Amino acid sequence: MNAGILGIGRYVGEKILTNKDLEKRIDTSDEWIRTRTGIEERRIANDDTTTADMATFAAEKALKMSGIKPEEIELIVVATITPDYVFPTVSCIVQDRIGAINAAAMDISAACSGFIYGLSVAKQYIENGEYKHILVVAGDKLSNITNWEDRNTAVLFGDGAGAAVLGPVEEGKGILAVDLGADGSGGKYLHGKPKIWMNGREVFKFAVRKMGEASTKIIEKAGLTQEDVQFLIPHQANIRIMEASRQRLNLPEEKMSTTITKYGNTSASSIPIAMVEELENGKIKDGDVIVMVGFGGGLTWGATILKWGK
Repeated sequence: MNAGILGIGRYVGEKILTNKDLEKRIDTSDEWIRTRTGIEERRIANDDTTTADMATFAAEKALKMSGIKPEEIELIVVATITPDYVFPTVSCIVQDRIGAINAAAMDISAACSGFIYGLSVAKQYIENGEYKHILVVAGDKLSNITNWEDRNTAVLFGDGAGAAVLGPVEEGKGILAVDLGADGSGGKYLHGKPKIWMNGREVFKFAVRKMGEASTKIIEKAGLTQEDVQFLIPHQANIRIMEASRQRLNLPEEKMSTTITKYGNTSASSIPIAMVEELENGKIKDGDVIVMVGFGGGLTWGATILKWGK
């Protein structure tokens, strides 16, 4: 069976934090942030909103779009680096809240690559016939682990969650290929202990190289060419990194999702959040071939290519 996305949903933080707001808190400027990152504002969740709250909201939206009932979900995979507790997992909390009484549940941690890793897990289970319907959620409340005194990282992050219901789709559609990778030797360049710390120069170099390599590799893995790709949804980390991936695929600007301007870097949820946005804007159409690619702490990276539709 081909595994594809049947429904997708998102949550973004309730509060808007603009660059002008940050100017009042740290030594930075709107112009500096925009030119170096592409971010104009980001969303921050309310103090009493948890990762599980965000994940549940996104999951319910995805279920509604898919037409799949909660009790039909057989596995829930949540990608997060900001769980509410050491245990129980966010996935178990979501399972209870949405009423997915027949679902197994587990969390995975691959930082900003988490959604791609989650799709890879779901793809295997569906294609081998173990499960029919799987819910993949990515959610992080990064405001909890952001060092708001660090001008290099405080400007980057927002809170959000994205969810996708996966199941069998018609032949030729769905996830065509997945490619994952990691380089643990680079973990020292981006970590959270307990707050986010980043060596921006090293992470930038890594991201430009790996996002580009993964984007081209996944197309070859699917037996396609760059000309077959209609849309690119990169992890929304930095506009310059995203542009490098777009140029590597020779795609025009309008064929790349750019939601970083409004939402900042929302970790693993940035890709599904962007996908919802582009579906609502009518930019993604049935039959479109889409490349999704991301990188994150670990250091990790992942890419997938899919043909949209059921």
